Amino acid sequence: MNIILIIIIGGILGWLASLVMRTDGQQGILLNIVVGVVGAILGGLLISPLLGAAPITSGSFDISSLVVSFLGALILLAIVNLFRRGSVR
Repeated sequence: MNIILIIIIGGILGWLASLVMRTDGQQGILLNIVVGVVGAILGGLLISPLLGAAPITSGSFDISSLVVSFLGALILLAIVNLFRRGSVR
């Protein structure tokens, strides 16, 4: 059941991150899910030790885990934009 929740919430967080980074028109639902889940893993590695909150991939679905995962998705999209366009945007 946690896998299904991770996919759904990861897709929503990936979609929200793509709206913030203005890459929503280039991504489909599958890429939004990938960005959300990989962003949650990235947020777990980079942001979790700083804030002390677990990402959604650990099975925690509270506000702090959603914020950590969302910030990880934003960082992932910023890195992709940096390599693709030469600017974070």
